[in-house]
Amino acid sequence: MGWINFLLALSILIIIDFYLFQGVKTLLTNVPKVWKRVLFGFYWGATAYILLAFLTYRIVGPQGINPHVQRWSTVFFFILYISKLPALLFLIVDDVVRLVKFFVRRIHHEPADPESYEGPKITRSKFLVQASVVAAAIPATSLGFGILSGAYDYRIRRKQIPIKDLPNAFEGLKIGQLSDIHSGSFFNKTAVEGGVDLLMKEKPDIFMFTGDLVNNETSEVKDYKQIFGKVSAPLGAFSTLGNHDYGDYRQWSSPAEKRKNLDDMVRVHKEMGWDLLMNENRTVKVDGQELAVIGIENWGAGRFAKYGDMAEAYKGTEDIQTKILLPHDPSHWDAQVRPDFSDVDLMLAGHTHGFQFGVEIGNFRWSPSQYMYKQWADLYTEGHQHLYVNRGFGFIGYPGRVGILPEITILELVKA
Repeated sequence: MGWINFLLALSILIIIDFYLFQGVKTLLTNVPKVWKRVLFGFYWGATAYILLAFLTYRIVGPQGINPHVQRWSTVFFFILYISKLPALLFLIVDDVVRLVKFFVRRIHHEPADPESYEGPKITRSKFLVQASVVAAAIPATSLGFGILSGAYDYRIRRKQIPIKDLPNAFEGLKIGQLSDIHSGSFFNKTAVEGGVDLLMKEKPDIFMFTGDLVNNETSEVKDYKQIFGKVSAPLGAFSTLGNHDYGDYRQWSSPAEKRKNLDDMVRVHKEMGWDLLMNENRTVKVDGQELAVIGIENWGAGRFAKYGDMAEAYKGTEDIQTKILLPHDPSHWDAQVRPDFSDVDLMLAGHTHGFQFGVEIGNFRWSPSQYMYKQWADLYTEGHQHLYVNRGFGFIGYPGRVGILPEITILELVKA
């Protein structure tokens, strides 16, 4: 973002705050002066903090600000201005209605409505100002609750996956899946450990992780490596990389430093006991029968990086009847898998987080994520092929979840 666009964005925020402040003043008309000053101080103090944070970020860049300060400043901004939007809508509608009434009265030479005007001034209806405060409180409360409660409210999601010609040895195979851990966002280590314990109590036969162990750099997982190292399974723990695992979203001092970050990521997976598949595959054997686990590097439609090589990852699995694919991004299913690899029985993905916001009641699901991804959460089936999209174990940006809760997936393979 150039300086012109940055200053324009800053100006819009200031205009919004000045406009809403007129409603705040109306609401506090009868409040004692000392309390009025305190509340005005809170209002403009919050605005000043946000503007200063924006300016600092623009001048020194992300590397010059503590990651925790960045995260919580972003959260504060997000909650503050998301909450102001419905209040802004109420006040704009009220002002438009009053402006129309004002001109209608002027045209017809009618006297001003004493309840709506003081002389020629168009004032706000106190009722609508109060309603705007309530409207602002609802998203603020929901987003605050999502941080306190939703961030670590792990839910086990269970599905049976019917597989065509599934070998007898894999009937009832229990797969445990995690995705989108984003360890750099965590702020409650005990809760994370509780989520891992919840997974291990399920005793999966095989474990699969579908990418995004960190937000920006491998060092983020340092304090959680021992916790996730507990995740294991008798038939193996397999993993792949997500778009955030490559270090593409931060500036590095040199290409060599970025390569080292990726080498460290590969090493961490190995130290945790996870078999990281980078455009390669493994054969799992039980009682002489085989199942192929195919792992592809990140491949995302649109602007996301396309490191994956499906043909290379697939190579050598042609004669294995049952195939499970581990990418990260669900858009890979329609883009490459279904058109060109119709013998892949099950694909596991993550990436979307379900937007960390939405509604799930019974079979009804809604999230803004669905306007960006055709497959964004849960199970999808086309013919004999299946895609399961995990809602994510962690979070990024907003450190919470509202409606779309963190997920531990347990899938059971059954004969179709």
